[in-house]
Amino acid sequence: MDSGKSRVSLVKTADRNEGVKSSIQALGINPVKGKAVLIKPNFNTADAAPGSTHNDTLTALVDEIWSLGARSISLGERSYPPTRQVMEQKGVLPLLKERSVTVINFDDLPAKDWVEIIPEKSHWKKGFRVARPVLEAECLVSTGCLKTHQYGGVFTHSLKLHVGVVPTTRQGFDYMKELHSSPHQRKMIAEINQAFAPALVVMDGVEVFVDGGPMTGKRARGDVFLASADRVSIDAVGLAVLKSLGSNEAVMGTKIFEQEQINRAVTLGLGASGPDRIELVPADDRSREYGDRIMKILSEG
Repeated sequence: MDSGKSRVSLVKTADRNEGVKSSIQALGINPVKGKAVLIKPNFNTADAAPGSTHNDTLTALVDEIWSLGARSISLGERSYPPTRQVMEQKGVLPLLKERSVTVINFDDLPAKDWVEIIPEKSHWKKGFRVARPVLEAECLVSTGCLKTHQYGGVFTHSLKLHVGVVPTTRQGFDYMKELHSSPHQRKMIAEINQAFAPALVVMDGVEVFVDGGPMTGKRARGDVFLASADRVSIDAVGLAVLKSLGSNEAVMGTKIFEQEQINRAVTLGLGASGPDRIELVPADDRSREYGDRIMKILSEG
């Protein structure tokens, strides 16, 4: 192992329970032990995975975090429709209650708990705000889905997932209008990620969108799980997976590290600067063979 490289674990599996557990174990880290953990899922809408985090992925992740010795677990989210409605439609509230997970509905945060962030050299006109629970989390664990994004983002992996920590007009702010109307949207997505750093990202690629997205789209079987502490690296490997499946022109026609989300995140020092700075860690022999193919795509861009 080259300790100077960012590690991304890969598990070739259609079993979400196995995918969560094996991807974290293969990564060889335990950032949650003794910590108060906040999970950021992909609950933009209640659409079936990969439109949103699959309930099996979420419960497997919660169970694994408990088994790794977390002190407490919360889940925080801001959805596109009312967040409570999305959680009810997905049926996650009783699942979380059974597992002693506290739900933090970002819709209910008072204005003072949307903290103003004004990064240097940002493409945001006047900065943006981030939910205080994210900024103050002792241990942030994010879980997303591998998919394309038809509304300007190109892809939604971990960097784009974190747009959900910024408020909408429902909370009295126009940040989403600014984001989606800007020619710099993909750079602005990366810039949100300067304000915090997940200790762990787990990505579900059992089913992916290779076109359309983020709510609905053209589906393909990826049968893969990824995990990393590096948002740039896991997003880059995710793009290699999309390329392996045959995606749209916005994905297939641009080199991975030339994608604006990735390029801007690298410039901001948020992760690996190129394929040579990523170590892909397969969980088993089946995963190793598949991982070699993905690493070849990643290296070629």
